[in-house]
Amino acid sequence: MTLLIVGGSGFLGTELVRQAVSVGRPTAATYATRPGSVPGVTWRSLDLRDPGSVEAVVAEVNPRVIVNASSGGADWAVTAEGPVRLAIAAAKAGIRMIQVSTDAVFSGKRPAPYDEHCRPDPITPYGAAKAAAETVLLLHPDAAVARTSLIIGDGQSEHERTVHELAAGTRDGVLFTDDVRCPVHASDLAAALLELASGGATGVHHLGGNQALSRHELGVLIARRDGLDASRLPTGLRADSTLPGPLDIRLDSRSTQRKLRTTLRGAHQFLVPHGLNAAAGADDIAGQ
Repeated sequence: MTLLIVGGSGFLGTELVRQAVSVGRPTAATYATRPGSVPGVTWRSLDLRDPGSVEAVVAEVNPRVIVNASSGGADWAVTAEGPVRLAIAAAKAGIRMIQVSTDAVFSGKRPAPYDEHCRPDPITPYGAAKAAAETVLLLHPDAAVARTSLIIGDGQSEHERTVHELAAGTRDGVLFTDDVRCPVHASDLAAALLELASGGATGVHHLGGNQALSRHELGVLIARRDGLDASRLPTGLRADSTLPGPLDIRLDSRSTQRKLRTTLRGAHQFLVPHGLNAAAGADDIAGQ
């Protein structure tokens, strides 16, 4: 059963490709600028802005399932319209599709947490583009939407790089203490998405980590794991800033978690200081 991972050379896409290949799953993946480095994968160039390119890749690969893990930021043509083109091509060919979405589709204006039944009400261009992409559910009866939160890796994510730069004083900005999310590790998220791809999942699913943290609390955990001075991380309130964005948009992922073998760990579990084992590290952090 061939799997097509759109955005396979990106941060999340690379982990999806790696895990799929590691279990021997026939895998094809797309890239926008250059192919990824994971061997054993069929790589295809894809421009999500071009309907012809989308139709050609889908027809050529003829996968059983498509997972769209691409990230076009607030670029409407890529982030909003691209998934719609994928859904149309997939529906015509009878191919299942999973669209990776985000907690940024919510405004934070209603009390958190947000479960799968909450309707999107975005307040940022990125959130609006991702919310528009969720219309794949209206276009394709076998489509699923998987909303997630801040994706953390083992040093490779933009959030981790930001913490390092802030701690080193090479970047301006602050970490908000009132912006609450449910960070998830890339490996957990990829495994959960592959589970959904292997089953018959449709509709909306939430894949956030099981712990809600502010961006500053997350930054402190990253700094401690990497041996940085957490006291050097500047703090601030999003509510007092000129940067648009929601405040508390923690995801309630319990319904989806009950259907999965993969545990969506909280940041206190996967951001363990180097040199400590997972259990001791988690207990140490939780007690501080």
